[in-house]
Amino acid sequence: MTRLLVCGISVIDYVHRVEALPQGALKHRSTDFRQIGGGCAANAAVGAARLGGEVTLVSRMGTDPAGDALAALLAQAGVTPLLARGGRTPLSSVMVDPAGERMIVNFPGAGLPSAPPDLPAFDAALADCRWPEAAEAVLRAAREGGKPAVLDGERYTPQALAELATHVVFSAPGLQDFTGETDLGAALAQAAARLPGRVAYTDGPNGVVWAGGPHVPAPAVEAVDTLGAGDLWHGAFALALSRGEGLDAASRFANVAGAIKCTRPGGWKVYPTARDLEGQ
Repeated sequence: MTRLLVCGISVIDYVHRVEALPQGALKHRSTDFRQIGGGCAANAAVGAARLGGEVTLVSRMGTDPAGDALAALLAQAGVTPLLARGGRTPLSSVMVDPAGERMIVNFPGAGLPSAPPDLPAFDAALADCRWPEAAEAVLRAAREGGKPAVLDGERYTPQALAELATHVVFSAPGLQDFTGETDLGAALAQAAARLPGRVAYTDGPNGVVWAGGPHVPAPAVEAVDTLGAGDLWHGAFALALSRGEGLDAASRFANVAGAIKCTRPGGWKVYPTARDLEGQ
């Protein structure tokens, strides 16, 4: 079993199902509510574990009831948590409409530890940008060990972190923020010129577009809940790289995993398993 090291944010998500995403300073009513685990890195780690990886998650959370609940959820999800505790746990309020689109308001936590822990051995690494000190340590360790190192390129991605990764996969808004370009083609070309590794952006139902090719389309599905699908994509992609898969195969594997999640409302318990992807 390959060992994947994931680093970044873990969150408690308060998820409301709504008839339409809220607009204006009004009261809004939800049709359903759930409290689930979330966060870019945590979602990716759980997704990779359910797909058959041996996953360690380097993350931080508060010494508060939310942190206790989140640590327990991670352990139950088959992930090995390597946690730094202190301060207040990150939280998100999430609204999901009938088409599966979501609106998120995130509290990133406060007083969280900054020093990263000692890292275990691994075959590939994935980091987001929410804990920069730990992300740098993980990406540097991967580079020094000649391992694949994937960076989840959200908004506010630092150039210095992106330069350490072998693969930087942006969201479309993250790529636009990184480059200042609104045209995604021009933005992708600029990012590729600035960074030494492979660069791409994910584009929901359109799949993933790599600078210099390929464009790997996603399976067509009827989406009911896109929450966490992009994070799961990163986890599945990094897991595939850790198994020695090439760029095309790893992208297809991640596309299928993300698409399956979009057809299933809910959190970690409905993420696809290795069996779901057999024959895909």
